[in-house]
Amino acid sequence: SAHAIEDKGVVYPTSEHLYNALKFRDPAIRAIICAARSPLQAKQLANQVYRLKQMTHWPQEKVSAMEYVLRLKLAQHTEVVEVLMGTGNLEIVENSPTDAFWGCGADGTGQNWLGQLWMKLRDERR
Repeated sequence: SAHAIEDKGVVYPTSEHLYNALKFRDPAIRAIICAARSPLQAKQLANQVYRLKQMTHWPQEKVSAMEYVLRLKLAQHTEVVEVLMGTGNLEIVENSPTDAFWGCGADGTGQNWLGQLWMKLRDERR
């Protein structure tokens, strides 16, 4: 969703911008990603242009980084909390046929980490 998120005094246009900026320690690269015109461009900059400069331990950190981003989003946007809580006990699935890690993948057997994190945060708020 197009909700800006503030992290340590910097306002990122979307959670995708912040998530991708967190892949880097270099503040200059983080600023470039923050200024990306779209969430897709932020992802492309992180994964294609600056990939070799990502933190080496990123694969082990990415789930906790996403949880951090989602917690900020909930803390800063009450309307996101309302939508999340409005899902009741329904399973939340990131319906991404191209991403079997964050989403359900092409065949529906993906790990759905994004959905799992949303459900975890929803359960904590109850």
